[in-house]
Amino acid sequence: MTSYRLVRRRSTASEFHALDIPDPAVPELWVHEVSAPALVLGSTQRDEAADLNACRRAGVDVVRRRSGGGAVLLVPGEVVWVDVILPSGRTGWADDVHAPMVWLGEHLAAAFGAAGLDGVVAHRGGMVSTEWSRTVCFDGLGPGELTRGVAKLVGISQRRTRHAARLQACWYTAYDPSTLVALLHPSARAGLDPASLRPVATVAASVAAAVPAQLLAALG
Repeated sequence: MTSYRLVRRRSTASEFHALDIPDPAVPELWVHEVSAPALVLGSTQRDEAADLNACRRAGVDVVRRRSGGGAVLLVPGEVVWVDVILPSGRTGWADDVHAPMVWLGEHLAAAFGAAGLDGVVAHRGGMVSTEWSRTVCFDGLGPGELTRGVAKLVGISQRRTRHAARLQACWYTAYDPSTLVALLHPSARAGLDPASLRPVATVAASVAAAVPAQLLAALG
């Protein structure tokens, strides 16, 4: 039996990002279903990075998260989004902020393997930045994030307090970088060719949906 509690939610990306880390924190796996498309800007991006008119025409919310760097596009039915609430002192916790991300990445790699997807590797090194990774999150590669071949499979970010970490991860069943790039302000995407971005691996919906249960079992 796992010591982590599974919590499923459905809401907008804005509502989910607004949730605070519980205090006191208990080990939980949050699985979130987005109810509306959202372009999620990273904590270091300016508001002007989004083309508000393009987002409005496309029916895409513009949201800011308190973690990560570049933008992420979340579309209902095309993304699986989970958070792991890791209390301080639990297995996986460390003062080194990168260590919990690698810990989660290794468990996610095992979960994908158990769900039937082989060749998944967790990145154990430091941040690998590119010319566009501050603009498009999935163009970079951070500690714990998953690849399959040359393609990025899972992005991971983190929010933390002294008493807990909130580790956020997502993966896709469908992904078109040109859709994301078209929602950025022309000044933010000047010179950006979507075809030049790091490839993003997608997985069958059945595999994507099976991973949270496998992750819950792997967390122990």
